[in-house]
Amino acid sequence: MKNLFENETTDEVLRRIDQLQPSTQRKWGKMDVAQMLAHCANTMDMASGRLNPPRIFIGRIVGPIVKPIFTNEKPFSKNNPTDKMLRIADQRNFTREQERLTQGVREFHEGGDAKCTRHPHPFFGAISTQDWARGMYKHLDHHLRQFGV
Repeated sequence: MKNLFENETTDEVLRRIDQLQPSTQRKWGKMDVAQMLAHCANTMDMASGRLNPPRIFIGRIVGPIVKPIFTNEKPFSKNNPTDKMLRIADQRNFTREQERLTQGVREFHEGGDAKCTRHPHPFFGAISTQDWARGMYKHLDHHLRQFGV
């Protein structure tokens, strides 16, 4: 499974982010491209420990059971629910959000295991740094596929 600690995987993700344009249309979901970039940048902040949302109740119950969804080879399903703390509904500046996500991916990759959060995932709970790196790749891949890149 690809992960964001790998050079070639990070390069691939950054190339795909760079292919996005303000006019890029979604294939599913509700967010426009700038909102998606902001959402993904926020999740990178979470993986890097800059954003530490509390565990959600339902996650405490079913999170450990469904944790493999975050790190297995199977792509995320379309239209999965998003934690309300990570939902983006307001208008965002495409260029600013693209730069913020690019920087977040680079910082996560360059920081590696030492800079990855040790804070539990709000839904899945305690996960290893390798699982964060796999899950964040999988999350970015999901949204980049959502916008056709």
